[in-house]
Amino acid sequence: MDSLPIHFFIWRYDTISELMINEQIRDKEIRLIGENGEQLGIMSAREAMKLAEEAELDLVKIAPTAKPPVCKIIDYGKYRYELARKEKEARKKQKVVEIKEIRLSPNIDSNDLNTKMNAAKKFLSKGDKVKITLRFRGREMAHMNASKHILDDFAASLGEIAVVEKAPKVEGRSISMVLAEKKIIIKEEHIMPKMKTSRAAAKRFKVTGTGKLKRNKAYKRHILTKKTTKNKRNLRKPAMTDATNVKNMKKILPYL
Repeated sequence: MDSLPIHFFIWRYDTISELMINEQIRDKEIRLIGENGEQLGIMSAREAMKLAEEAELDLVKIAPTAKPPVCKIIDYGKYRYELARKEKEARKKQKVVEIKEIRLSPNIDSNDLNTKMNAAKKFLSKGDKVKITLRFRGREMAHMNASKHILDDFAASLGEIAVVEKAPKVEGRSISMVLAEKKIIIKEEHIMPKMKTSRAAAKRFKVTGTGKLKRNKAYKRHILTKKTTKNKRNLRKPAMTDATNVKNMKKILPYL
């Protein structure tokens, strides 16, 4: 299988060897910072060197591109150690982006094409990018544009898991494109915890067509022999729940 790894290291830092110290600093003017971080103003490198010697420390140019350059009076040994430690931490955090290359030919058969697609899926599932290169030889060069559909079909077949990061482009005797893993964003749905319904309340309360809450009256079956016919008839009729109690009822009847 034609697959070539390409490594990119994404990190940047200033090397210790680039630092200028003491007599190496010959600028006419520099901005000086004291050992405790205090601003000592703009002066010549010679004057700054005298102050560093009086403090028994080193003069280190920490910002050479600034105008004027910035120097600091510090212990160069300790400063060098701190820079080395930061560089080491930066290397640990460096991100390695690997690009796998898969090579195709204009006359590739369906079995080989499926094999290449499966290889691309494997690389993409690991988070790698995949460079698909369609190579031409001899007379095939005359039909480069007519064969571009092979790359388009390849990308379309992997459309569910990959996106075209770099569109097909002619590079000498080949056409190349780069595929990257498709990032699927899953939206988290806020699912309310299931609330318990009061079964006793559910038997007595109903919602009307207009959204109001009606209730069955109590005592309609309690000692009926002592109630008049009119009272019995009134007890059978539902009553509307007043607004002050609707809020409380919705808490014990959440699915009304």
